[in-house]
Amino acid sequence: MNLRWIKWAAATALFIITINRASAQQFHQLTVNDFAGAPRVNTRGVVAYTNCTIDFKYQANRVNSGYILNAFVKLVLNTEKSWIDKSRITSTQVLAEVINHEQGHYNIAYLEQQEILREIGKTRFSRNYQYEAMNMFNRIDAKYKQLNTDYDDDTQHMTNRVQQHSWDVYFQKQLRYMPPQDEPL
Repeated sequence: MNLRWIKWAAATALFIITINRASAQQFHQLTVNDFAGAPRVNTRGVVAYTNCTIDFKYQANRVNSGYILNAFVKLVLNTEKSWIDKSRITSTQVLAEVINHEQGHYNIAYLEQQEILREIGKTRFSRNYQYEAMNMFNRIDAKYKQLNTDYDDDTQHMTNRVQQHSWDVYFQKQLRYMPPQDEPL
């Protein structure tokens, strides 16, 4: 009877660890209040800047012959480093367009965070989990850095309204049809 209870407790603990391996975060809709930093000078026409970082931490748990990671992947919107040059905003419509464009940069950071959480959640790591986890993070981070560059290049920092609209539709679809974060191993 005791052995059966211990097996049940161990299976329950493993289930809880699996379910709670990743830390979820709510999506954030940007407002003008998210841009508290001082505008930079000589920014070659850039009217605003959104600064996001991803805090990536984890705890490894040995399971059978491998490891699963209990991940903490927090997306931080650094409002003191994010800025809008309000002297270059000529109307409320332009302000709305600027915030919409900057929302795209936040969306990219959010999509990156969610992909990291999904990948961590479905990966069984070896005893070399530190290298494997950082390699996974760096690979995904490089993908989204390139996406950020492509976004600004395609939209010409929001001035190409046709391309901006295409990216807005892309973000809507990505956010609407985002796969679940946590898939059991």
